Amino acid sequence: MNNVISDYQKWKQQGQDLRVQAKQAMESRFRELLTQAVEIAEEYRSDFGGSLKPPPGVTAFRYKAQAKAKAKKAAQPKAVGKAAPREEPKVQNPKVAGLQKKLAAAKKKLEDAKAAGTPTRVLEDKIYEIEDELRLAGQGQ
Repeated sequence: MNNVISDYQKWKQQGQDLRVQAKQAMESRFRELLTQAVEIAEEYRSDFGGSLKPPPGVTAFRYKAQAKAKAKKAAQPKAVGKAAPREEPKVQNPKVAGLQKKLAAAKKKLEDAKAAGTPTRVLEDKIYEIEDELRLAGQGQ
């Protein structure tokens, strides 16, 4: 009877060791696959300009896009040279001027979001609303 109990305890210990090894192997494989998925998504975004959608069973797949670091590096050479003065048309209506500033800021946010590969629908809607307000403000003059 002692022999059966010790055999069982050895088997149980081997099972626990195997379980730990399997857990580590699965976690490692999972990280490798996610890293590969991120690389593919980045390549797709840079080549085709859009973001890949995960399959319907996946509810969330988030990663930090590398585009921000690249965008900052690309922006530095522009800052080195002398900045060209902005040629904005002078608007007598302060409401229109404010809307134009809002529109410029929203368009910049949209460009940043596209570069980062984040959803842009809300920003596109906001730009449309601001442009609509500008059209209405222009008719009132």
